[in-house]
This record gives sequence, structure tokens and C-alpha cells, in this order.
Amino acid sequence: MARLARTEGLNDIQREILSTVREFVDKEIIPVATELEHRDEYPTQIVEGLKELGVFGLMIPEEYDGLGESLLTYALTVEEIARGWMSVSGIINTHFIVAYMLKQHGTQEQKDHFLPKMAAGEIRGAFSMSEPALGSDVSAISSKGVRDGADFVLNGQKMWLTNGGSSTLVAVLCRTDEGHPEGTAPHKSMTTFLVEKEAGFGEVRPGLTIPGKIEKMGYKGVDTTELIMDGLRIPADRVLGGETGRGFYHMMDGVEVGRVNVAARGCGVAQRAFELGVSYAQQRHTFGKPIAQHQAIQFKLAEMATKVEAAHAMMVNAARKKDSGQRNDLEAGMAKYLASEYCKEVVEDSFRIHGGYGFSKEYEIERLYREAPMLLIGEGTAEIQKMIIGRRLLEEYRIQG
Repeated sequence: MARLARTEGLNDIQREILSTVREFVDKEIIPVATELEHRDEYPTQIVEGLKELGVFGLMIPEEYDGLGESLLTYALTVEEIARGWMSVSGIINTHFIVAYMLKQHGTQEQKDHFLPKMAAGEIRGAFSMSEPALGSDVSAISSKGVRDGADFVLNGQKMWLTNGGSSTLVAVLCRTDEGHPEGTAPHKSMTTFLVEKEAGFGEVRPGLTIPGKIEKMGYKGVDTTELIMDGLRIPADRVLGGETGRGFYHMMDGVEVGRVNVAARGCGVAQRAFELGVSYAQQRHTFGKPIAQHQAIQFKLAEMATKVEAAHAMMVNAARKKDSGQRNDLEAGMAKYLASEYCKEVVEDSFRIHGGYGFSKEYEIERLYREAPMLLIGEGTAEIQKMIIGRRLLEEYRIQG
């Protein structure tokens, strides 16, 4: 393993998992990633390989046929996978947020029904908060769930659903006014519904339509979609946790895991960009010597490596804090913010080191250059992270009296 981004204090099982995943990435993902990405092709064989490795059950407890590993192990696995191709880590991330929400908040029946199949990758998860008109303002969602006998009827439009087509279980956040008097704070009248569906596009169950893939500048291969609910009937036993009005808290808990994941993705992409840059700098010659021997390039490499190391350290800290059972929204926000910003900068420096070849689709850095911007907005924009960080700091450092 390379000198950068090492993690101290791992046990033998963690080291074995990461070594296996890195070998899989080097052999099965990196050689085909750019070709698949340019075709915007779903990586079916890669996903099947990850199923066989048990990655879909990594954090699901052993009693539900998972590996029962920590958030740290998961984050380091994501870092390795994103180093190969960030889109693949996206396929896993939404699945794990839903599995984590079920593990933490689901009823016993919901855990027994979903988690073993999720661990095997038979059921694949996606989650849905965002809507076309609201962006980061989750409290303003307008999708509604209304009680009708033993069911709820859901109506509304959702946006930016990663795995929207390929998933078979979607955790959907809707407004529900049941049992909440007028004037109740918006975040206290939201509910997470567990929506089962067929994989694919079009009407995937009565009242539920996945129109098709959204075309994107990067982050290709993985499907990003809308979700339209028009009279979608969901049984009351598919309310996450069995209680309405808790959806906002469920989603925010899941997003904390998601932000550690996005930080890990930023670390992985930055690592790959550094690897490509430092390798190319030793092969490319100008003025009679490798460009790596020019001080200007050495300065770039030094800055890139320092950013890779710093982002990795913050990501590991955020994961360990969550694993310890402590609140980690401050650390997760800082890690996500720093890792995504540093990823963009490291990728751009590697792009500059490649010179004109960085603009060519023959070189891997071109793909990374289009992928990095997604991390600046995924799981909350940089500005949202700074708001979270600022508010938490003022809580921690409030002046007394």
C-alpha cells in the first residue's frame, strides 16, 4: 500500500477486507472504468463482483447475514472503490444509508424482512429527500402522505435519486399531518416510507413512475433519476419505525453516514488523481528532464499529497466518532467540506500536470475532472456544510452569562 492515506489502529479483519477490495479495484474496476463511464453504462459485472465480496452487507449486523463491520471499515472501503471509479461507490452509498436507517430505526419486522436480502445485494436501496423546487431546504418538502384506512396514499415529485432505476427499495421522505396539530414545526411532521418497487424505468408499481436517467456531465454509469408518486398506496407497516413524524430525524441520521461516505469518496478520487499526477510527472520530459524534477511540479505534488493526507485524517476521525456512539455532525460536516474541496483542487492540479493530454479522453484524469464537482454538492453543498459547522461551533463555544 502507498505511503499516503494510511490508517493506524486497524485490526486484522479490517486490513484483510481493505486489501481484498483494493485488489478488486485494481483488477476489475480501474481497467474498465473510463470506457464504461464514457458509454454511461451501468457496471453490472462490477456490482456482481462486489456482491460476491459481501460489500453490500458490510455494515449490516451478522444476525441479518451481514459482516457487522464499523462505519470506519465501510468508509475506508468506499475510499478504495472511489479511487477506482466514483460512480461505483455511489451505487453502494445510497444502499447503505437505507440499510443503516433500517438497522437504527426500523421495526423488528422491517429489519427481519429487508436486511438479510440487502446484505446479499438482492434488495438494493435508494433514498429520496430532495425535490425539484427546494434543493437543500429539506423542511420545505411538499410531497405528502395521507392516511387512507390501513394505507397511506403518497403524492409528489422527488429529484436527484441515485440508484432510482436500479434500486428495489426506496426510503422516501414525505410530509404527513396525521396527529400533528396546525402550527407544528415542519420537521416534526415528516415521515419516511419504505417503498418497494421493481427495478427499471417507467411505471415500476401502480402510482410510482421513474421517468428515466438524468443526463449528467460526470458521475455516469450510476442512474440518477426523478421519482413521481401519483396515488401511490403504501401499507402503514411500511412507515419506517412504525411511527409518523420521525422522518426528518431518520433522514438526518442517515445523511451523517452519507457525509462520511462523500468525504471518503473525495479522498479516494484525490488519491487516484495524485497517483496519476505523480506517475505522469516522472514519465513526461521537458527541457531535457522529467517534469517531476522541475520545482514548480514538485511544489504541486507536495501540495496535492498534503491535501490527500489531511482529508483522509478528517474522514477517519468523523467515522470513528460516529462508531463511538457520539454525535458527529460537526466532524462529518468538516470532513465532507474539506475532502470535497481538496479533491477538486488535487484533481485540477493533476489535470494541469498532464498539460494538453489532460484534456484528452484517452487519459483517466479527464474523467476525474468531470467527476470531482459532484462531491461539492452531493449530501449537502459546501455552503450547507459551513452553516452546520458554524452553528455547531457556536453551540460548543457559547459565551456564558
